[in-house]
Amino acid sequence: MSLPNCPKCQSEYTYQDGDLLICPECANEWKEWEVSQADAEQLIKDAHGTVLTDGDSVTVIKDLKVKGSSSVIKVGTKVKTIRLVPDASDGHNIDCKIDGFGQMKLKSEFVKKA
Repeated sequence: MSLPNCPKCQSEYTYQDGDLLICPECANEWKEWEVSQADAEQLIKDAHGTVLTDGDSVTVIKDLKVKGSSSVIKVGTKVKTIRLVPDASDGHNIDCKIDGFGQMKLKSEFVKKA
């Protein structure tokens, strides 16, 4: 019998206690039927499908033009301590500070978890 990954942190080390599923990494407790499709859609994933969380470090996977500037963020640029913005209407769901560029918003489809 295979238990599902934690819906909060995607840990694979979940275990069952009665009718509850428990994650030992983030202490999340849930019933398997409570995880809805809406919760799965709220997860922000990188270009390779890895779930991102606040505070992660990511690497840019393609050259990105900076709007309103002639600057380019090069492939391989490491961005530390990201903040996720799940309700971003324009698709820029990562808020971060990039050395040499300052405060910026990125799309998760152009980064990979470092």
